[in-house]
Amino acid sequence: MLAYSEKLKFRELKTLNHHQTIKHQDRTKLMRRKHHIHPFEEEMLSLSNAPHNGGLFKARGFFFMHVHKNYRGDYRRDCREFERLNGLKNYVGFMTAADIEDVLARARVGKVEAHVTAGITNPAIAGETPPPWRPGTINIALIIDEGLTVGALANAIMTATEAKTYTLLKLGYNATGTTSDGIGVFAREGAVRWTGTATELGISIGRAVREALEESIRKWEKTGK
Repeated sequence: MLAYSEKLKFRELKTLNHHQTIKHQDRTKLMRRKHHIHPFEEEMLSLSNAPHNGGLFKARGFFFMHVHKNYRGDYRRDCREFERLNGLKNYVGFMTAADIEDVLARARVGKVEAHVTAGITNPAIAGETPPPWRPGTINIALIIDEGLTVGALANAIMTATEAKTYTLLKLGYNATGTTSDGIGVFAREGAVRWTGTATELGISIGRAVREALEESIRKWEKTGK
């Protein structure tokens, strides 16, 4: 299954300041930006914290939707509109202010394929009061070519998160993530129950996340943002 990125229409809310009143013409203005859409050949079970169709869901694909760095819109409505305008249905949707075409990275290890976008302007350490919010997030989407239980999907999220934190520390970021990270795992329903760090799938998850995230961070650092 090959992913593709292309310019797609999206109604972006022009919100330069959250205290400003959003005019009707700004709400309805269509803009062409770079997004990332990945369709599946078959319906897959999804577990995610995505703003669009998050939680446990049966997905036909996923997307990373680009929004303005000062975005303060109605994300539920805007994700639904994104699907409608682009002819999508039952997709899991993530949002990012990062320039997707500049920072998107993909890696495949064994049966695991990772898609990652990174922006680390608001690094945070779990358990500590975060710094003042700034736009920036890490989005991770994992496609696992195996039949998994719901528990294994949750286990995969744990393994991927550990790999994310290790990568940040390795690259010199004193952080466990950002304050707005997104993650989703997609697989067929099946009998595999474990995807932790001691399993073959878990090792592939960790390596794929580490490879893709490091590449995405390196790309993001080159943008100077």
